[in-house]
Amino acid sequence: MTTAAFTPWILGLTGGIGSGKSAAAERFVELGVHLVDADQAARWVVEPGRPALASIVERFGPGVLQGDGQLDRAALRQLIFAEPAQRKWLEQLLHPLIGQEIFSYLAKAQSPYAVYVSPLLIESGQHHKTQRVLVIDAPQDLQIARTLARDNTSAEHVQAILQAQLAREDRLRHADDVVVNDGGLAALHEQIDRLHHFYLTLKGGQP
Repeated sequence: MTTAAFTPWILGLTGGIGSGKSAAAERFVELGVHLVDADQAARWVVEPGRPALASIVERFGPGVLQGDGQLDRAALRQLIFAEPAQRKWLEQLLHPLIGQEIFSYLAKAQSPYAVYVSPLLIESGQHHKTQRVLVIDAPQDLQIARTLARDNTSAEHVQAILQAQLAREDRLRHADDVVVNDGGLAALHEQIDRLHHFYLTLKGGQP
């Protein structure tokens, strides 16, 4: 049980598309670190039976539900596309709930520190709720190549995503630690392992 004598500090983990942040997150889990992913939390808050889903159905109608009662994300996206007022309403509903879910889950950590993974950690301002920020970085041409190999998409689409994300320099400016992920998985694991051992020596994310 988490007590005042055992309060895990929070490491914010972020990086651009194709940087390898998911692989880095998986390594932290393998090392026994408590981790929560922002994308997972966004799914949790709209599960059947949760108040957020009921509010969404009340506003947009039953057409946003799949046959099994789950949220039909594609249908909802179509409804709010090019509708700024509807999109703003949805964001105002979900963002506080997602934040509560994330930090409630992080508070239950039994590891000396916990990891919060978010592609928008800095843009959302949630890095202020963490004690330390780790950025997974990679050269842009490698980001594009990895994303093309992973997703069924075009180079133009990946470029558009990169343009929409926080500039690499701005992301790095907020970093306490940086992992340059320009090699293979073994090289990434080696860097994460080294940081993990360093993090175990910290109190509240500070030396």
